[in-house]
Amino acid sequence: MIEDDKDGLHSLIEQELHSNDKIIKPDFSKKTGREFLALYLQAKFQQLIEFDSNANMPVFTYVSPEFMQKFFHRLVSTPEKRIMIGITGESASGKSTLCKAMSNVIKSFKMPVSILATDSYFNDISDLIKKYGSFDNLRDNGYDVDSPQSFQLDVLYDDLKQLANGADILAPEYLPNGTGISIPKSKQILSNKIIIVEGMATMYDKIKDIFDIKVYVETDIDIRKERFLHRAFTERNQDFCNAKKHWDYILVAGEKYVKPSKQYADLILNGNSNMEYFCQLLEYLHTITNNFGGTL
Repeated sequence: MIEDDKDGLHSLIEQELHSNDKIIKPDFSKKTGREFLALYLQAKFQQLIEFDSNANMPVFTYVSPEFMQKFFHRLVSTPEKRIMIGITGESASGKSTLCKAMSNVIKSFKMPVSILATDSYFNDISDLIKKYGSFDNLRDNGYDVDSPQSFQLDVLYDDLKQLANGADILAPEYLPNGTGISIPKSKQILSNKIIIVEGMATMYDKIKDIFDIKVYVETDIDIRKERFLHRAFTERNQDFCNAKKHWDYILVAGEKYVKPSKQYADLILNGNSNMEYFCQLLEYLHTITNNFGGTL
């Protein structure tokens, strides 16, 4: 049962908090201190992965063999850079839900986090929509809305580079009202210590190279279809015919543009995970990162 998984993880967290055998907090301003912490965290993260692998519904379905060494090396060598997390997956896979859960947990620990959706970087297609009469007509006449060419990838790349190096940005805003309008430099995104970027464009072209952690969210197609159609009816007021047409489109687009990005993923997560259990995993990661016995 899921409750058993949560109870077991809660016990791990309590053991960490009340352990009498805590390491002395290293001096993070020194490379040797960061290297010591990296080795410690690698061991603890491996413990977490092993615990999750025995859960009834594991969150981690794949962890790249190179991920931990690569990520912790980056933290040791360039600690001043922001931690950039890219989350992608096919439509209705649950990436936005996981992203929000991550953000809420991080905020609960008083850690600064920013979230950016790559859907904000869709091209302005307002003239095309006027020409064809509606977004649905434009799509039905062959406009490939999810292709890399339909995004402002150069703008996205420049914005992410600035965020990674500590500069705030003004991101565009694509209006989700069917007009196809994109407003440039509309939303302020702060360059907080942790920056989560979600959307299918996170793994397009050179965008993927910016991220320290590349996450792919995978969910069974039947669950995705149910989520997608429910969202189409309740949030977008689409009729069944248009919703079905768009579902058929995103199936093809997902196979063509999104699924290939799995090969670049550091982590593949189960998009149907229990959110309470997932949040406890994040709590454990925070605990082991910040639970020290004193200072040198």
